[in-house]
Amino acid sequence: MTDYGYGTGDEELAEVRKLEADVQASPDEFENWEKLVRAVEGLEGGLNRNSSPQAITAARSIYDRFLAKFPLFFGYWKKYADLEFAIAGTEAAEMVYERGVASIGISVDLWANYCSFKVETTHDDNIIRELFERGATCVGLDFLAHPFWDKYIEFEERLEAQDKVFDILSRIITVPMHQYARYFEKYRQLAASRPLTELAPTNLLSQFNVELEPEFKGKSQIEVERAMRARLDTYHLEIFHKTQTETTKRWTYEQEIKRPYFHVTELDEAQLENWSKYLDFEEAEADYTRTTFLYERCVVTCAHYDEYWQRYARWMYNQDGKEEEVRNIFQRASCIYTPIARPAIRLHWALFEEACSRPSVAAAIYEAILVTLPGNLEAITRLANLQRRQVGYDAAVQVYDQYLADAECSADDKGALVVEMARLAWKSKSDAIHGRDILSRQQQLFLDSPSFWAGYLSFEIDQPTTLETAAEQAERVKSLHSTIRNKTRLSADIIKDLSQRYMGYLTEKQSKLAAREYLELDMLVNGPASVGTAGKLAAKGSVA
Repeated sequence: MTDYGYGTGDEELAEVRKLEADVQASPDEFENWEKLVRAVEGLEGGLNRNSSPQAITAARSIYDRFLAKFPLFFGYWKKYADLEFAIAGTEAAEMVYERGVASIGISVDLWANYCSFKVETTHDDNIIRELFERGATCVGLDFLAHPFWDKYIEFEERLEAQDKVFDILSRIITVPMHQYARYFEKYRQLAASRPLTELAPTNLLSQFNVELEPEFKGKSQIEVERAMRARLDTYHLEIFHKTQTETTKRWTYEQEIKRPYFHVTELDEAQLENWSKYLDFEEAEADYTRTTFLYERCVVTCAHYDEYWQRYARWMYNQDGKEEEVRNIFQRASCIYTPIARPAIRLHWALFEEACSRPSVAAAIYEAILVTLPGNLEAITRLANLQRRQVGYDAAVQVYDQYLADAECSADDKGALVVEMARLAWKSKSDAIHGRDILSRQQQLFLDSPSFWAGYLSFEIDQPTTLETAAEQAERVKSLHSTIRNKTRLSADIIKDLSQRYMGYLTEKQSKLAAREYLELDMLVNGPASVGTAGKLAAKGSVA
């Protein structure tokens, strides 16, 4: 817990300390953080430039830690910026806004707030305009981008820069968005007073001139311009109808988005399904920019759902020349949003790095998982197989040996690792005998490890056979099953499950005695207690 140097008798600070302790105890509990932020904002009756250094330090520390953990809460970036403005002024607030838009660059509200702040605190119109242009690049395609666009238009109108307003509107009218019709109407009104050269690209104006040239003969310049404006108005209506069509296509999905922002509470299945269908639609439209933007919106709202990050990475991987973009997706998902307790996205990231000829990075990702999740079988196996592919068999064995010696690795996890070592010898060196020797030599160490015995049984059952070797394999499997039932310290339920696995194997054997052995074992495993007890001695003799 951070020590801010408070006096122990201060009731306000004692409350902050208590809330800090709650956060430390449950760092993933959003409500604890929310209470802590609220408490520190209220220190000394509200923080300002005259507040004590301790209180200011506390506020900054808590906000920084809170937003490092929950960077997608755009409203808190605004609150933090307001706080810094009250404490330290314009430059400090602007730094917070910059951190905010770097963390959640597709937030329409955050960009609108940032630009409004800039308008109020900066006198250089070009600097303000540059910020609006940055915002337009980040959020201009949003279906609900109208608060941002309204701020931009309002800024230019205040400067009486009608040419700038018209230029903004000419961009907006091509974007499918909620209030497209309102912007088109405003565009059309302004178009009536703008020069012809601003109403369409030069090549299109030349084309219209050629089309209308027969009508221009004998007409005055005013009549010619009127005819050209009528043609351009038709052209603009075509743009309007196209935008209308594209908006209607997306409205089906947009109206089902009940929560377009991030929150820690879960989304219902209908919301998740709608995002999947919306992504399907946009991918089919095959517009890279629009599809990327929709994915960015999706992974804000669905930030804690691994499948959307995975889907985004897979889609981006399918685009040409986007290696860095894919890496960025994996980094954001793995380092910020997806808990390491669910390592699937990190495992996929490691494979991506290996595919990009960066095996050392892939190895570092696996090792980072194992720092937090010691004994994670999939991560260890992936790391071992990475070393096998990149270095060789012995390097893979060293990985297994390293984690078998790890005191934090549980006995059952170690049993699973021994099985993986045996499989490595069998699959990589085609040496099933060596694999079997690994298992046989260590079985006494894992008499109570379900993973070891399940893996050992599968190892023997899965061995390929010929007519000549089938009987030998059957005896090995039978003997192993007998060991499981009579010599291990496994629970009755685990033994029953493994026996049923063996019974399934029996039905696939060619031996004429398999059916009899199956029924005897079935009586013992699945029969009533009285049948099992009465038949125990006979059955034991059959399966021994």
